[in-house]
Amino acid sequence: MSVREHSKVRIDATPQTTAGSGTAATDRVAAVLALFIHGPAGAGVSEIARELSLSKAVVHRILQSLASRGFVTVDPDTREYRLGPAAVALGSRALSDVDLRRAAQPVLRRLRDDTEETTTLSELVDDTRVYLDQFESRQEVKMTVELSRPHPLHAGASSRVILAYLPAERVQRIIDAGLPALTADTIATAGSLRRELAETRRTGCAASHNERQPGASSVASPVFNVDGEVIGSLSVCGPSARFDDAAIARYAPMVMAAAEEVSRALGWDSHRATND
Repeated sequence: MSVREHSKVRIDATPQTTAGSGTAATDRVAAVLALFIHGPAGAGVSEIARELSLSKAVVHRILQSLASRGFVTVDPDTREYRLGPAAVALGSRALSDVDLRRAAQPVLRRLRDDTEETTTLSELVDDTRVYLDQFESRQEVKMTVELSRPHPLHAGASSRVILAYLPAERVQRIIDAGLPALTADTIATAGSLRRELAETRRTGCAASHNERQPGASSVASPVFNVDGEVIGSLSVCGPSARFDDAAIARYAPMVMAAAEEVSRALGWDSHRATND
């Protein structure tokens, strides 16, 4: 059995004047994408055309092309365009987080060998989480994840340990945006989620069973950067049948130690964080 799961590049949003028409067209596409990165989350054709000093016909053609490839999506009611899943995946794959990956890889590999389960690294991207890396279990029955696809922050241990350490106003915004039930076991009410987040902050880790995908369980702990900000999470995951209470009790301190090791490699000081 394989349980499948499904960064940011700064771009100048001003179109550049170039000699070649092909290069000019590429600049316009980049400018449209950059507008979504640095501007409002959603915008219509007229607004984009006015902001970039382009004709509405040109902007419409660009948006249609981007939409056909999943880089933007359009709201059928408001006709506003937003960044789509392909844009999120592209940003993640750009590996602006290369230091995080490099710091985590030997730790993930060792944790996989010690637990004999799949280990993963996730990164916070806007108000979602994406898997950056994994070391798959060598067991025949195992869990694997799909890198780069965004996941909500309320469902599953890898997400919840990130959400637990975000600023309170950001947590509230995410809760207000809605907590869709991905499975029958998803924590989909604000009260229950807040209790889980408080427990996660108390213990430093989280465990989940079937919250995001039936048959999948995990134990996760947060990863912090040099400024003490949560930037991702590290987890051990596998088929729920192998993640009983005893297994979780054994994995939890291992995962927390591994996440702390990665955080320290990124410059995080646990003693300073505790004193702060």
